[in-house]
Amino acid sequence: MTPPQRRRRHPSQETAEPPPKPAPGKAGETKAPERLYVVAGPDGERADIDLVTLIVARADPPPSATPEQAAMLRLCTAPISVAELSAYLSLPFSVVTVLLTELLTAELVQARAPIVRQALPDRSLLEAVMHGLQRL
Repeated sequence: MTPPQRRRRHPSQETAEPPPKPAPGKAGETKAPERLYVVAGPDGERADIDLVTLIVARADPPPSATPEQAAMLRLCTAPISVAELSAYLSLPFSVVTVLLTELLTAELVQARAPIVRQALPDRSLLEAVMHGLQRL
């Protein structure tokens, strides 16, 4: 038994009308995303924030906070890096720094420098400790 064969449609057989577009203002219609300069506000001074700077929320989001700032404050209940905030919110680093600067000036968040591992101790110190332990 052979499987049924598909028939190809020819362009002359198709209707020339494009599918109808939905009328504007219908319920359930999604609106276009806002431009990033609308989300970030006016570009003023920015805090000295790096991608690995840790951000911690100091308070709950106030009623006057924008939706992005409120989401940022909810994410910052535990220390989180600026790079992670940018990824979770799907916003570019520059927009996140503008929003964080506003939150820092309002003292709603605290920025912490990342914990850097200390440099290895001097080799002579390690050798002195090793020789001291061998003498015991």
